[in-house]
This record gives sequence, structure tokens and C-alpha cells, in this order.
Amino acid sequence: MINSFYFFIKKIKKNLVSIISILFIIFLVMYSKENILAAKEGLDLWINNVIPSLFPFFIATEILCQTNIINILGKILQKPISKLFNVPGQGVFALIMGTISGYPSGAKIVSNLKKEKIITLEEAERLISFTNNSGPLFIIGTVGVSLLKNQKLGYLLLISHIISCLFVGFIFRNWKKNFKISKNENNFENDKNLDFKDFGEILGDSIRKSIITITSIGGFIIIFSVIISMLNSSGFFETTGQIFEKIGISKNIGNCVIFGIIELTNGVKNMSILPLNNINISIISFLIGFGGLSVLFQVNSIISKENISIKPYIYGKILQGFISFFITFLFLNI
Repeated sequence: MINSFYFFIKKIKKNLVSIISILFIIFLVMYSKENILAAKEGLDLWINNVIPSLFPFFIATEILCQTNIINILGKILQKPISKLFNVPGQGVFALIMGTISGYPSGAKIVSNLKKEKIITLEEAERLISFTNNSGPLFIIGTVGVSLLKNQKLGYLLLISHIISCLFVGFIFRNWKKNFKISKNENNFENDKNLDFKDFGEILGDSIRKSIITITSIGGFIIIFSVIISMLNSSGFFETTGQIFEKIGISKNIGNCVIFGIIELTNGVKNMSILPLNNINISIISFLIGFGGLSVLFQVNSIISKENISIKPYIYGKILQGFISFFITFLFLNI
């Protein structure tokens, strides 16, 4: 009997992707009207918000990767960065651009650094744990000004987000600690010289690569918008709401957290409708720090090409979410 049960579980695991795909198609048909509307909303979000804010950054970072800026930063910041985070100085480029540009720019840059052999696999995994962050445009503009109607809260959430990511980077400095940081003297010596005669070719190549990345992100946004619609139409959030109420948690807060864990923007949008007390604002900070499953899958699609493990990213984002929560809560109660 026990052997039959284990065999059954093994069969399910083996065919899990097929089972999920079949269920997805069934729910697409069952709730076709709602799913079409959700897909349109996801497409609208991608076209009107994601492409204008991220696409130029992707092109710029692709071009910058062909210049000396990474090596210059590496030379200047080699000692402090290596001591704090146990990665080469060039890793600061991923941290800076990943924080300025927003999800999933940090993952894209780390993947590029690994591809160019500027960093090792172990260093890439340390970097991926804390360099892929939400950008100030989203935190201050979208969350603070548009949703919370309070720019100061936007700045507070941004400060909490940056501090928490640095904490995570310091904690993950010991990830695969037996692998020491690489000596990058050769990379420093082989500086790249971007000539204007090469610029047209590099610009075209950067645009092509950025189109592939931004299109992939759009696909994830649309799919996860549809998934949320399916869960809502099937009564999933009604059921979870009742469970939350039984254990003493507001069903609105509980479902907003689930929304945010699945897809960040939807979760934050729904949380912003609730009363703005210290706990609710801190929960928003947690969601921004974690980033959501949609971003997680986007990151995995980018870094998997360089065989970079997704594990440090998952552990790092969960940890960053909780640290962001406590830092925000502390600031609000000072």
C-alpha cells in the first residue's frame, strides 16, 4: 500500500508540468471572459508602464557593458566591495544599475558579467541574492505618489529596500564560502575601448537583446495576470479569506499578501486601498522586498542561460522581504 502511494506521488512529480498545463487550459476555457480581460490588463501594464521604464535602461546597460565603466568601478571599489560582499569590485555595477533600473535589471547584468567571464559562477550566485531590486521610479512614483498618495512614504520604503538588500548581500557573502573571489587583474588590464565606428553595431545588438528580454517580461506579466484572474474566478481568494479570518487575520490583508506574492504590482495596489497603518505599510515594504513569483520566474529565465542557481535569489528575496518589513516598521514607530 505504501509502495503504491510512493509510486503514485512519483508519477505525479514526473508529469507535474503536463498536469499544470492541462489544468491551465481547462481554466482558460472555463473563465475565458475574465481571462481575456486580465490578459488585456496585463498587456496594458506592460505597454504603458514596463516598456517605457525598463526598455531604455536595458539598452543603456547593454551598451555600458561594452565600455570601461565596469572595470573602472571595479578598480575603485575592489577592496570595500570584496570585504563587504565577497565579490569583485565589478559587482558594484550590478548593484547600482539593478537598484536604479528596477526588476529584473540586476539579474540581466549579473548574467552578462558571468557570460563575459568577469565574475565566476559562485560570485554570480552571491550577487544575484541582493542586486536585483525594485527601482526608485516604481517605489517612489508608483507606490508612494500614485498608490499611497504620500511621497514621504515612498522615500521611506526606498530607504528600507536599499538597506535590506545591503544586509542580504553581507549575509550571503559566505554563500559557497570555500570559493574565494576571483583575481580580476586580467579583466582590469583588458580594458574595452568603445569606438564611435563600432557604436552603431553595438547599439543595434543592444536593442535586439533588450527586445528579447522585455518581450519575455511582458509574457510573464500577462500570464500571471491571467493566473490571478483564474484564482479569483474559481473562488480561491474567498476560501483563503475565510481561512485567514479563522486564524485572526483580516481576509483583506491576507489575500493582498497572496496577491503580492504572486504578482507584486497587484498586491501593492490592493494593499494601498486598505487603511494606511504602520503594519499595512510594513507589509507593502515586505512585498516590494520579496518581488513576487512573477519576477522570480523572470529572473530564472534570464540567469538559467548561464547556469546560475535560482536558490540564492529565492532565499535572498525572502530574507530581504522580512528585513524590509522590520526596518520600515521601526522607522514608522520612531
